[in-house]
Amino acid sequence: MRLLSRFVTGIVLLCSAFGIAAQTDAAYPNKPIRWIVSYPPGGSTDLVARLMGQWLSQRVGQQVLVENRAGGGNNIGTEAAIKAAPDGYTIFLVNPANAINASLYNNLSFNFLNDMAPIAGFIRVPNVMTVTKNFPARTLAEFIDYAKKNPDKVNMASSGSGTSVHLSGEMFKFMAGVQMKHVPYKGAGPATTDLIGGQVDVIFDNMPSIIGHIRNGSVRALAVTSAQRSPALPDIPTVAEAVPGYEASAWFGVAAPKGTPPAIIARLNREFNAALADPAMRAKLADLGGVPIPGTPEEFWTLHRAETEKWAKIVNFSGAKVE
Repeated sequence: MRLLSRFVTGIVLLCSAFGIAAQTDAAYPNKPIRWIVSYPPGGSTDLVARLMGQWLSQRVGQQVLVENRAGGGNNIGTEAAIKAAPDGYTIFLVNPANAINASLYNNLSFNFLNDMAPIAGFIRVPNVMTVTKNFPARTLAEFIDYAKKNPDKVNMASSGSGTSVHLSGEMFKFMAGVQMKHVPYKGAGPATTDLIGGQVDVIFDNMPSIIGHIRNGSVRALAVTSAQRSPALPDIPTVAEAVPGYEASAWFGVAAPKGTPPAIIARLNREFNAALADPAMRAKLADLGGVPIPGTPEEFWTLHRAETEKWAKIVNFSGAKVE
């Protein structure tokens, strides 16, 4: 009788759990969703969040409010997301800094892969090696020659120390054998503003935040950091064409605080994968230089783990460290 009682109790609990999950999925969302972006407005991370947030808002009938929590090399926004209630009403725009910081910082108060729950991947995009329009070098080969003849006189901007924008430049310095002075900013927006104004010389920026400025002629693209040329900038060579073996690209996705109900994770994953399958959305992402990476939450976290290992190697050989 005791065994039968336990069996019946187990069935009841299981059915109850399925019922709660179904109710959570059906009722969600019934209020606005906060989307934390750990950079200022105007950069690639912010642009991707606002584009995908608009889609999600239209699909679920609730506002998706982007909250820019910049600072601390991405860690302020990340920590805010990790500490948020795991109820599905806070989500976080995942970017390469979340993989880089695992090895860049010695004393983080969190483990991103363990403390967040993956939802979906969005896109991969190359960075673009871009110079001010008056920079004397017109090609990548000319840039390398100029930098070698003028060590530490080229100012290399980034969206912050330890970002993929920064470390893409560090990798270039290492592999091309040049010296440049790193000038970190609090986000890609202000870095790009100073590049346009000529206060800095070069940036290895994520394509979504720089491509509009390239197209309107306010800056010049020298190369893309992907292994192949980008369809968004087909006439621009890859860095690898002048520096064999070089490759670095950014990627974006979304996660939620650990403990967010699986039914909500599944709902959001379906909505974002639907966005990546939509022809109009795919065209918008392609215009930003993005290649969609749809899939399950587990597949997105597999990508994140691989990127964490990859950037750890780059951090080690560059010697970059932030306390």
